[in-house]
Amino acid sequence: MAEPASGNGDNRRSKRRKRSRRTNPDGTMTLIEHIYEFRRRLGFAMLAVVIGGILGFIWFGTKIGPIPSLGDLVKDPYCAIPPSRRLDSAAGCRLLQTVPFEAFMTQLKVGLAAGAVLLSPAWLYQLWAFIAPGLYSKERKYALTFVAFASVLFAGGAVLAYILFPHALQLLMGFGQDAFVTALTADKYISFLLSLLIIFGISFELPLLVVMLNRVGVVKYAQLKKWRRGIVFALFVFAAFATPGSDPFSMLGLAGALTVLFEIAVQLARIHDRKKDKLRGDEGWDQLADDEAAPFDYTPSTADDEPSTPTASGGRSSTDDIT
Repeated sequence: MAEPASGNGDNRRSKRRKRSRRTNPDGTMTLIEHIYEFRRRLGFAMLAVVIGGILGFIWFGTKIGPIPSLGDLVKDPYCAIPPSRRLDSAAGCRLLQTVPFEAFMTQLKVGLAAGAVLLSPAWLYQLWAFIAPGLYSKERKYALTFVAFASVLFAGGAVLAYILFPHALQLLMGFGQDAFVTALTADKYISFLLSLLIIFGISFELPLLVVMLNRVGVVKYAQLKKWRRGIVFALFVFAAFATPGSDPFSMLGLAGALTVLFEIAVQLARIHDRKKDKLRGDEGWDQLADDEAAPFDYTPSTADDEPSTPTASGGRSSTDDIT
């Protein structure tokens, strides 16, 4: 009975060595090992989201020092509506529960969303750890920069949406004069708020996408300058359709922020293209005729020139394990 236990221990140690950067720097794995690694990383990422959801669920009704509870943060825009326009209970401003467990499901939904944001470094690291072995060092640098700026831009968009949400809500609830009174159910109110936060957060990734496309040479500054008016118009049209309720505050806020961020992306593309053109001029590439070959070494390498890396299984190269 002791031998299987020892074999399992050796197997686990072998898997840890394969995942180690020191013993396996290029992340070479077979297809089935990639699937197992993906399952393991996905499990850790889901565990981080669940732990964050538990913390968010607790935070929903608990104040943390000077930080208000998550429930108060979510309810404050609704409570900012004038008392004459909303339906209050004897205990003050509260959301309406129309079905059993609606309050529980709302608290769970908000807690999971907040927990996913709070512990985003944990599950983003799992995603990064899965794809990093297949990237070159230069590509890893760009990927880390992309993830860092994407997180900041998403958070900035969500914050802007939360700031504009009370104004949008007051405007939408102001129609009908005295013929209506506002009594929002918790489920629909939270869904409206979360959808606005997600839309603003994802929309703020557009300038980063423009910069990355410019870095890889897909889009040039000259093209962006030529398309600027059309793109700005398209941003306003997108904001009109993307914002729930189509209120002018959210629409103008989103369109204005996207226009400013897009202009920043255009200027970054301008600086990058100018540096690239200067480098081409220093190397003399711009002096070449259209039918003249660039000064590259076109001598192909043969299979004999490739270094062979023997393995423990008997001399096979590491490229055999990839297939």
